[in-house]
Amino acid sequence: MHSIELSTLQRTESLGTVLGKIAEPGDIITLAGTLGAGKTALTQYIGRGLGIDPRIYITSPTFSLLHEYQGRIPLYHMDLYRLGSEEEIESLGFPEYFYGHGLTVIEWPERLGSLMPAERLHIELVISGEISRTAHLSAHGELWQKKVADIVSMV
Repeated sequence: MHSIELSTLQRTESLGTVLGKIAEPGDIITLAGTLGAGKTALTQYIGRGLGIDPRIYITSPTFSLLHEYQGRIPLYHMDLYRLGSEEEIESLGFPEYFYGHGLTVIEWPERLGSLMPAERLHIELVISGEISRTAHLSAHGELWQKKVADIVSMV
């Protein structure tokens, strides 16, 4: 596991932008952290790295569950907070997005249970101050293990 101190909003922007720039179709990033930890803010910067028009405001899909944005590849932004079971997630067809043509970013991934993709980058955001966060990056699968060192060096 690698940790990155996000002591300023600019550091969060840097991490998100790097993630968006290196993302490839079929990539999955899971984001964990308490309410207010910055999961959606990080996703906004990932969107900028993907080339999503900056006039498009990336919002939390807490109530709609899924938002899709067009950049150099699509961004599928999921928020599973309101879902209660793997069956519910599966019945909504969410696993079909995991290996699609874009980058899937999943907030509250612990709700996935056995549906959790084996190949993913898991980021846990921990509040460390009023505006600062610590991002703990865990690579799952060979692809992400190769990418994580590059991500850390580019932020």
